[in-house]
Amino acid sequence: MLFLLQDSPAQSVFWENQQSYPNVAKAIKERTDTIKAQFKQAGLVFPPKQVYIRSFKYDSQLEVWVKSGDSTRFQLFKTYPICALSGTMGPKRMDGDYQVPEGCYYIKSFNPISNYHLSLELNYPNASDKLLSDSIKPGSDIFIHGGCLTQGCIPIKDIPMEELYVLAVYAQSGGQDFIPVHVFPINYDREKSKSFLKRSSRDDPEYHSFSNKMMEVFNHFQSSHLLPIVTINKKGDYQIF
Repeated sequence: MLFLLQDSPAQSVFWENQQSYPNVAKAIKERTDTIKAQFKQAGLVFPPKQVYIRSFKYDSQLEVWVKSGDSTRFQLFKTYPICALSGTMGPKRMDGDYQVPEGCYYIKSFNPISNYHLSLELNYPNASDKLLSDSIKPGSDIFIHGGCLTQGCIPIKDIPMEELYVLAVYAQSGGQDFIPVHVFPINYDREKSKSFLKRSSRDDPEYHSFSNKMMEVFNHFQSSHLLPIVTINKKGDYQIF
């Protein structure tokens, strides 16, 4: 059985459009019952009202949080391993640097015919990246995708990608216009990770300042399970409220 909350013609068109692609139709058919069972086991109500994605570069993990039922706060649904990583610590600053971006993003587009099974595109470069990255070639085409190869993207293998893609389709079809994705240098709750980040940013005050801003985003959500309001000032720095 498929569950869908359609609040507008545009959402219905989005659902039908996604279903028209064989990879997506197959994923929805094969993964929905499994996801529904996992929701029940986690005490969640399917389908999700909203989806929020957190990725931790150093820890090679991607978390999927959801709002479901009458809850006003996000609850953790699942953690997937990130199976490959390119580049080093630090945000992406130019085309061809193989860096995985770090920062606050959202899902820009759904790619049902990806070379990497299925994929979700991040809105890199965002307003901060455009100010702080190479002005001519900041880079582009950053995805969360299937498979296990990467040149600056976030690969989580095919079956996890199917689950994530299906959840995102349900959320957007149900009315979520923007699915936020926060890419953190580390999981700030892990001492080993914090020690690594401290060493990595010791001689780089700019990166140290950037990672502290990302820690503010992390701590706000960690304490409340609500998303902070994040703006970008004229210098390209994140401001958290």
